[in-house]
Amino acid sequence: MTGSAQRPLLFLDVDGPLIPFGAMPQRYPNWATGPDPLGAEANPLLTRISPEHGPRLAALSREMAWATTWMADANECVAPRIGPLRLAVVVWPEPSDTDDQDERNGLHRKTRALVEWAAGRPFVWVDDEVTDTDRVRGAAHHQEHALLHRVDPRRGLVDSDYAALESWLRRLV
Repeated sequence: MTGSAQRPLLFLDVDGPLIPFGAMPQRYPNWATGPDPLGAEANPLLTRISPEHGPRLAALSREMAWATTWMADANECVAPRIGPLRLAVVVWPEPSDTDDQDERNGLHRKTRALVEWAAGRPFVWVDDEVTDTDRVRGAAHHQEHALLHRVDPRRGLVDSDYAALESWLRRLV
């Protein structure tokens, strides 16, 4: 692989991978960040974001983009909790009849947009809602390597997820 045009992308969701949910609330640590201008009062789940994610994501050394319904709020509310990490934001297209049909067939509403955003580049999509249908669609409509990696939303990103991402990205070099 040569040049930045082939540098893999990493699309990152927030709810599930960075903000775990679905288990008993007392299972989740709270990460205090001092005075909170970053929204934890409005959204107390933000305190579940471990600051350790920032260095671990940076170590993957890939171009990253937020692939979340948080949209630009991810840069304002989430990024400061994991380090100086300001990312591009995938802007989701307006829903269409095709999207409705895709979702009825089990395709996530993000899949088509992420394949288009990648524009032929290898990519990793980290989300808690990835399904086998998304993987099949990604393989059929994306000519480069793609890893659609599902994270258990009850745990969020953990060591085994980072190991899988690192292993897959190393194989591209």
